[in-house]
Amino acid sequence: MPTGALPHEIYTSRLADRTRNLAILQHRRDQTGILRLIVFLAIAAAIWSAIQGTVSGWMIPLPVVAFIALVSWQSRIERACECARRAIRFYEQGLARLENRWHTDPRAGAGGERFCDPHHPYSGDLDLFGHASLFQLVSTARTAGGESRLAAWLQAPASPDQLRERHTAIDELKPLLDLREQLAILGDDFRSAVSPEHLAQWGGRPASPFSAALRITALILSLCALAALAWWFGTDLVQPTAQVALIATGVLEALLAVPVRTKILSIVSSANEPAGDLGLLSQILATLETRQFHSTRLAAMRQAITIDGRPASGRIARLRHLAELLDSRDSPIVRAIGPLILWTTQLGMAIEAWRAENGPHVAVWLDAVSEIEALSSLANYAWEHPADVFPHFAETGPRFEGTDLGHPLLPEAQCVRNQVNLTPPLRLLIVSGSNMSGKSTLLRTIGINAVLAFAGAPVRASSLTLSPLSIGASIRTTDSLEEGHSRFMAEILRLKQVLELPAPALFLLDELLGGTNSHDRALGSEGLIRALLGRGAMGLVTTHDLSLARVADELAPAAANVHFEDRLENGRLVFDYTMRPGVVTRSNALDLMRAVGLDV
Repeated sequence: MPTGALPHEIYTSRLADRTRNLAILQHRRDQTGILRLIVFLAIAAAIWSAIQGTVSGWMIPLPVVAFIALVSWQSRIERACECARRAIRFYEQGLARLENRWHTDPRAGAGGERFCDPHHPYSGDLDLFGHASLFQLVSTARTAGGESRLAAWLQAPASPDQLRERHTAIDELKPLLDLREQLAILGDDFRSAVSPEHLAQWGGRPASPFSAALRITALILSLCALAALAWWFGTDLVQPTAQVALIATGVLEALLAVPVRTKILSIVSSANEPAGDLGLLSQILATLETRQFHSTRLAAMRQAITIDGRPASGRIARLRHLAELLDSRDSPIVRAIGPLILWTTQLGMAIEAWRAENGPHVAVWLDAVSEIEALSSLANYAWEHPADVFPHFAETGPRFEGTDLGHPLLPEAQCVRNQVNLTPPLRLLIVSGSNMSGKSTLLRTIGINAVLAFAGAPVRASSLTLSPLSIGASIRTTDSLEEGHSRFMAEILRLKQVLELPAPALFLLDELLGGTNSHDRALGSEGLIRALLGRGAMGLVTTHDLSLARVADELAPAAANVHFEDRLENGRLVFDYTMRPGVVTRSNALDLMRAVGLDV
């Protein structure tokens, strides 16, 4: 990686390199294909010549061996091509993020729609999940567990000690672009179908392994059955002794298999779902096992995936191999001889033995993978935004002090930054301003930076100091036909939720009680604000109702008025999105209505 190079330059350079590499691999694959065809024709010619008696039949195996080697070689080249394509996609997605095309690129990552919760106190209001969301911008997780861990971090603030540990781990992971590329090229699709909950539950259930004597007996009987079958076929199916030996072995196998059949079927059935797609999990573990980490959090996770000197990847690969053998029961050959060699019985015994040995560790392995994927996502976000900084956490509060705060989902070049300081005794800012001037964006800017800070990520600011805070927002409240709530009812339920947040809380309230008359709105808004401050909360309230501005004067120095402005230039409204002290002095509602052609 060039010293001092910017992420865009590095991504562009690596994308060009991976594209060239793919072209070379594809050319090599095509050449191997042509050579395969030539060797195949040579095999056909050798067979024809042997039939004609012009060459010895011993000449045929040589081109056959060469053909098999070429098939294997071409398969390896094709796998390398696929890895190169995934690497190209990884850097194309990185460039899309840096060029602000990440929310329109069809190859963009998942938005985490499954984590959307209309009852969460802030996730919907701050665009945490869904299309063009913070999760879609930040997440590079490859497994469902990694996505769930990152989503959990965005939805619930961590303690300062936990966050400092994450900062150290992110600092260590941030420069490891090769590791992130290596993780990105694993697996056949973007996310693994592994269900961490099912796999952990399956591994954690009490195991009931079969005795070693029973497993050895089953293996010996299977080998005896195969030997008897081979003996019988070797005598052209006419040797009675061989037939008797085969029947006797079959009877002994039935005596062993029938009593345990119900248990074996239960084991096989329960193993199908959790052990059905373990390839990506094993590869991620193998990748992590090659690394030595120094930060406390990463070193602990690295240690957790090695048990008794044996790496977890090998153990997971063993389970995956057993699952593949179990799936092979559908093949004609296994269907024919499977009962004779106790195929299902032996695999059921092996799976239960695996679970007895490794089951208690499965949840730990999955937790380590989920944790490092979430940390890797935040590290990648930090690496792609070198100007963003880690926040500092104050021991006393409530406190939120941000300099040059910007919205992380907006392009950096278009992002207008503001300074927001809520430090005692000041705990409330009442924000007035005209339509489209930036009031709601300011609330989201504060909220989403607080979410990033409490998840362990860097923030879009030149500095941010804050104390531990609960977060609550009412910015995008809508009615709910499913729950039978009007917009006003939905809003007051959300406000009740914000009021009941654990203290101290950061509240972000946009256009309070807009669904009722001006008299009730004024009284209700003032009462809510006083109740929030009485509970030790701090935050911002936007309003078009300038009668609410007097509340700030009454509550001073605990509250203050700030505003956004616009100006009319050549018939066009111009906004600078800069927050200023005091109350707004003009409205642009009529100007906006006239701008769209309404005759008012």
